[in-house]
Amino acid sequence: MDKKLYITTAIPYVNGTPHIGNALDYLLADIWTRYQKQNGHDVRFQVGTDEHGNKIAAKAAEAGLDPKSYTDQTYLNFEKLMKKVGAGYTDFVRTTDPHHIQSVQYIWQQLQPYIYKGNYEGWYCVGCESFVSDKEATANNGVCPDHNQPYQRLSEANYYFKTSAFTDKVREAIETNQMQIVPEFRKKEFLELMKDGLQDVSISRPKKNLSWGIPVPGDPTQVMYVWLDALANYITILGYPDQPAWKEYWPADVQIIGKDILRFHAGLWPSMLFGLGLELPKKLLVHGHINVGNTKMSKTIGNIVDPNQVIDEYGLDAFRYYFSRHIPTLDDGDFTWEKFENSYNTELANDLGNVIRRVSSMLTRYQAGVIGEAPQGEHDMGAYHAAMENLEFNRAIDEVWLMVKSLNQYIENVKPWEIAKNVAKDAEAAAHLAEVLAYSVGALLQIGDLLVPFLPATADNIHKTFETGVIVASEAVLFPRIYKHTTDPNAPKA
Repeated sequence: MDKKLYITTAIPYVNGTPHIGNALDYLLADIWTRYQKQNGHDVRFQVGTDEHGNKIAAKAAEAGLDPKSYTDQTYLNFEKLMKKVGAGYTDFVRTTDPHHIQSVQYIWQQLQPYIYKGNYEGWYCVGCESFVSDKEATANNGVCPDHNQPYQRLSEANYYFKTSAFTDKVREAIETNQMQIVPEFRKKEFLELMKDGLQDVSISRPKKNLSWGIPVPGDPTQVMYVWLDALANYITILGYPDQPAWKEYWPADVQIIGKDILRFHAGLWPSMLFGLGLELPKKLLVHGHINVGNTKMSKTIGNIVDPNQVIDEYGLDAFRYYFSRHIPTLDDGDFTWEKFENSYNTELANDLGNVIRRVSSMLTRYQAGVIGEAPQGEHDMGAYHAAMENLEFNRAIDEVWLMVKSLNQYIENVKPWEIAKNVAKDAEAAAHLAEVLAYSVGALLQIGDLLVPFLPATADNIHKTFETGVIVASEAVLFPRIYKHTTDPNAPKA
């Protein structure tokens, strides 16, 4: 039996509303999970929420709530989005869960040989909840580029984790792909970032400056730094250290993160794991950011795209299609409502929806819905599987679309409706027509199989329509055309 598989997603702060980047994490993890399950694997799929830190405490105070009551309300927005994008997760962690808190305190105690007390004097970004080197602060002119807020100057007594002790081991793990960073260019970026060695990380804040967090074992004056607490979730959710089942799933096969948090996952996280004597995750899949009209999304500009709106207006599979095919899995991508709607109407409605409808209606009209023996799809699947294994999901779904287009082309070339005209007087024509339609069904069933990870409802629709040997007509139009942001080419001219 193959090792059980484990995939993780980054846990977002619950002080805001979920955005398209969160949705992308859940979507990519779900595509991988469905693909592995389709191939007979047992998969655990983790999601969760990060609920400690000053940002949360500040938002709770604004809302007139204590932090726990506040997070009890806000984490639900994220849970709702995970379900809405169709993520078939198995485990949901909140960093306020009692088991997580106890496990993180245990982790702190295990890392004790690498922890020391020191004074921190330097820059801090409240938005990132992270300390920044003088060099980085100078390069950014004293302002965090992600949050547009000036860095704060801090001077305080903290505990430090001796990340520097693991520099050589972390570098070797990344260079030899013991922990593979995908894509390769992100690996090079991180190796360049750590070329002077990993810096020791402040892993606590004085309680007077950070009240909302996990208490440091043995020192009630200090609270744990939020990143140590957050990264630990990947193992605590499996039951580490007290529930032996965690060993069946660790190390993670894939950890999905956005490019902005790579340094925590490629530097601090493996150092923690080395300190605990645990294996490193096998792969970090680092996706890019989604821009809108080639401009970074920002509340100030007002160009934030709400994943809920996309799903509500066009349907879940339309959302999954655009963000898996037209946003590169391993790089930045771009969204505009026009691009989205064009791909919906031309590729989903015209290319796929149309060919399913045509084949189904020709079988109903010419053969009373009886399909006969549909051959196995004959398209070579090598490129599709290679793309899936390389975590380039957009390239895998491109392969499926080549099949959709070639099936459309095949039908245009052989013209079954012309063959049908001769069926009454020509027995060979009847056999030829049956063969053409059966071939088309075989191709559609193969397309349906390949779409299972990407468009589960559409794949299900294809299988239900064609797999029994007799057409099961669907009531609903699969992708009815929608023109909210573009013009219907068939609309009467004014």
